[in-house]
Amino acid sequence: MEQGSIRPEKVRWGRFLGDVAVCALGAYGGPEAHYGVFIDQLVIKRGYLTEEEMTELIGLTGILPGPSSTQTILAIGYQVGGPLLALLTFLVWALPALAAMTALSFLYVWLERAQPALTLLRFVGPMAVGFMLTAGWRIGRKVVKDWLTGMLFVASAAITAFLRTPWIFPAVLIAGGLISIVSSKEKDIWNRARITPPWRYFVAFAVFAVAAILIELFWHNQIALLFADFYRYGYLVIGGGQVVIPMMYGDLVETARRLTAQEFLTGYGLVQGLPGPMFSFSAFAGGMAASGTGVLRQIAGAAAAGVGIFLPGVLLIYFVYPIWAQLKQIRAIKISLKGITAVAGGLIAASALVLLVRNGFSAEALIVTFVTAGLLMVKKIPAPLIVLLVLIAGAVAGAIPA
Repeated sequence: MEQGSIRPEKVRWGRFLGDVAVCALGAYGGPEAHYGVFIDQLVIKRGYLTEEEMTELIGLTGILPGPSSTQTILAIGYQVGGPLLALLTFLVWALPALAAMTALSFLYVWLERAQPALTLLRFVGPMAVGFMLTAGWRIGRKVVKDWLTGMLFVASAAITAFLRTPWIFPAVLIAGGLISIVSSKEKDIWNRARITPPWRYFVAFAVFAVAAILIELFWHNQIALLFADFYRYGYLVIGGGQVVIPMMYGDLVETARRLTAQEFLTGYGLVQGLPGPMFSFSAFAGGMAASGTGVLRQIAGAAAAGVGIFLPGVLLIYFVYPIWAQLKQIRAIKISLKGITAVAGGLIAASALVLLVRNGFSAEALIVTFVTAGLLMVKKIPAPLIVLLVLIAGAVAGAIPA
């Protein structure tokens, strides 16, 4: 454990899970914005891990299929307290959003009418930009150590600012690691290390994948099909919620016709206003797909979709994270992390700039963004309090006549 982080045996699980709950309440805007909340709460305020360890985890989850920010906070839980705490971390992080989206699937008709009046969410986007800008600044200071890491940081930010396709993110992370290895002048960097993978998790991942294919081919039970569909989304997507949404739309709306376009877009709009993982949209989609078949069946549909989409990413973290420390004993892997973490910092900086442009440059949006960043830099303002202030500001602004 590097200097600056708390030794795992000294961490109280209740306190850690309380901090995870704080993250779950304050994490709006997708994976990159979530990282800003994680860094503020778990790194800066609590010191459960260092900024360098955090960027390593961002790089690791960036090349794995599944929900990136969920896998990152799951890995932090694993580092702090092992597999059981990792599971509890996942439940505290994801269950509130999944439960909320399940409930919202029952309230669809009312929400469709009330949605234009939800003015309290008007500043959530600019607030998320503030979290991301702060994260990019903090990580950038740590990972840019020389001309090579500076070049990788800037190049990855420039590339991903213009190319937002799913494949580009793992591609630039891998390229950053390879460039770091090639530019190294050290010799004998491919030393041997003892790797003991927990194969049971990978076997479980593969068994579920095969089972999902068989369900789609031979079993036409609605709930089982929802699990199979969403499990497939979970292992085919790299990059988090924003990446999986277009795939789900094409499959659920245009091909299978499980949801109407309006139902899908309403759910997508709602999940933007909720804290927590964007993959929680799956509970709304699964609930809507099973709507009209009874309350218990609709809840089962939401649960099948929610479990299905998160399960692949969780199993992969349980497989990969325990051997992460072993892999870093290989000198080449350690050297590659220098480039990977620089690229990861660039990805966050690019995402902040992209979201800043998408939110527009109105005076009120820029004020919210930079006030959020300023409050985070002070390091004494908890993320949920910032979120609450932003929601109040949105409600007040919406109540003022134009």
